[in-house]
Amino acid sequence: MPEALAKGLRNVYLDTTESSFIDGQEGVLLYRGYSIHDLAAHSSFEEVAYLLLYGSLPRREELRAFDARLRAQRALPAGVIEVIRIVRKSHPMDVLRTATSALSAHDPDTADGSRAALLRKSERLTAQLPSIVAAHQRLRRGLDPVAPRDDLRHAASFLYMLRGETPSDEAVAAMDLDFILHAEHGANASSFAARVTASTLSDLHSAIVSAIGTLKGPLHGGAAESVMKMALEIGEPERASEYVRARQRDRESRIMGFGHRVYRVEDPRARHMREKSRALSQSLGQARWYQILEAVEKEMARYQRHGIYVNVDFFAGSVYYLLDIPEDLFVPIFAIGRVPGWCLQVLEQLQDNILIRPLLRYEGPMDLQYVPLEER
Repeated sequence: MPEALAKGLRNVYLDTTESSFIDGQEGVLLYRGYSIHDLAAHSSFEEVAYLLLYGSLPRREELRAFDARLRAQRALPAGVIEVIRIVRKSHPMDVLRTATSALSAHDPDTADGSRAALLRKSERLTAQLPSIVAAHQRLRRGLDPVAPRDDLRHAASFLYMLRGETPSDEAVAAMDLDFILHAEHGANASSFAARVTASTLSDLHSAIVSAIGTLKGPLHGGAAESVMKMALEIGEPERASEYVRARQRDRESRIMGFGHRVYRVEDPRARHMREKSRALSQSLGQARWYQILEAVEKEMARYQRHGIYVNVDFFAGSVYYLLDIPEDLFVPIFAIGRVPGWCLQVLEQLQDNILIRPLLRYEGPMDLQYVPLEER
């Protein structure tokens, strides 16, 4: 008797992991055993990236050295800048994918698959992807890229390269939090894509390119952009109820930012982005964006009994918008935060590697008789 299908590999365990623990029924997320709530409240992206890549929270000197290595490796090779210039009219995710691939031509460890080399490449990719996104944003506006500053933290350097001016502490804190919340999330679609590529013993850059291409899809990384487009279309909090009900009457439409493949309660990361959205909206005098999202969430509350709650992307889009970041950069920013998590997934895959090769159950015709071309 044929084995049962697991469409989309739902509820199928691929491997064991020490990267993150997710309990979708209770709304729990741990990075290497540490609660996302503790990390969001007390940590920095640099510390979280070290935790993911090296397996423990760093001591002060370890963090200082790790941070120094990231700062020293942010600059892009001239050849990669030229690639970005050539494809600058493409979507930012396409540029990010292409430029990440181009980085492999300039990395001294590209062909080295040792764990030490993989960690060095992981650090470089973590440092360089923000530079790609920022350089493209400048070039497509007809401006020269802004060189990274080695006196700024990871999130601050990204915002500085993006705008050409020193960002506010409030903006840096918001971006740092966003990077932390997106840093790792188990065998999601893009991490799985990276693992599949790594399982063939391809190189790390190829695995990350696979992940970027997968993240681009609107069912994975595109929700934040879609949510903000929805908020702009609604325009005022008073119109939220009417908008939601109209979308619900259209069976082909959906309210983006709600529901999750894993969580049946509220995404534990959502509370932190909700608070950041509220605080930024008030401090910048643009409270209506948070109020619109709050009204949509209230209107959608009836679906919580079906396990449909807001996810992290519901409020992330408003934070990006309030930081004056273009909508088509929302997904690349997700990628910037996720790089250490992707690299960790590759490292784990290669610890005890086996080629990932699932089966497809054939349900087509059998034993058809071939008819020569002249007789058809």
